[in-house]
Amino acid sequence: MPASVFGVLARLGLQALGTYDGKSIFILAYPQAVGCLIMGIALPLKDTFSNYAPFYTAITTGFCGSLTTFSGWQLDIFFSWINEGQYHRSGLRDVVDGVGKVSFTLSISMASLFLGVHIGTTLLPVIPKMRPPSSAMLYTASVISVLVYVATFPAYFCLSPSFRHQATAALLFSFPGTLMRYVLSTLLNPRLKLLPIGTLAANELGTSLLAMFHALQGLRHPVSPSACSILQGLDDGYCGCLTTVSTFASELRALGSRRGLLYGTISIVVGQILMVLILGSAVWTGRVSSQISCTPIL
Repeated sequence: MPASVFGVLARLGLQALGTYDGKSIFILAYPQAVGCLIMGIALPLKDTFSNYAPFYTAITTGFCGSLTTFSGWQLDIFFSWINEGQYHRSGLRDVVDGVGKVSFTLSISMASLFLGVHIGTTLLPVIPKMRPPSSAMLYTASVISVLVYVATFPAYFCLSPSFRHQATAALLFSFPGTLMRYVLSTLLNPRLKLLPIGTLAANELGTSLLAMFHALQGLRHPVSPSACSILQGLDDGYCGCLTTVSTFASELRALGSRRGLLYGTISIVVGQILMVLILGSAVWTGRVSSQISCTPIL
């Protein structure tokens, strides 16, 4: 719960930090790189946390999985294909922009993961193995974890309504998205040795939902400001946490060349097909705008 909340906050913070005039890189590159770096550091240290496995799960599945987002990456690529920013460029350059976002995100994610693994392996001899926590510590940690997530509800209702579109709505949906991804991975990944089908299902489901929520935000007759903020919260919180690039990158590393290439190709191609079928069909029929038309509460 707290790892999901702080993962979303870190992603939104990095995106805000990377949004400025004249930026030379797309903003999602920063969360993907940082999340994969932390994931890489954690992988060699797994045995260090073996006496309290939930802590390792919180770092990898919770924080890193929520900090990175596969669905947001797929939406970003799709926007390049259709020139959502209405830039003065030819169709071929739209393709180049989309291919650039695919290749650069893969490159920086894998490079960050391998760098993290190197750092974690270097730290392994100097980090002592975690001692088994007492029952009192376990109960205390559980209570604090639940309270952190429960606090997102009064934060949504009590803080300024302008914060809902920016962050507090996303915090409400952070843990449900992470929990769904964890359940899908736990139930489905062991069923097929060829590919981690659970992570694949979570990433494609989140991509489908993000396409649908974004289409609702672009309706020609805009939804209410409150509904607009909730949809943005579902975009950033639920879909962002349901999908992950850090786990995707670590699985590519574990699968090897052939299976990794197959897994990566299927994931990206299916993600783009879903974007075209759900969001593209709505945009090209004139029913919605590719840009958000609703206005949040200010």
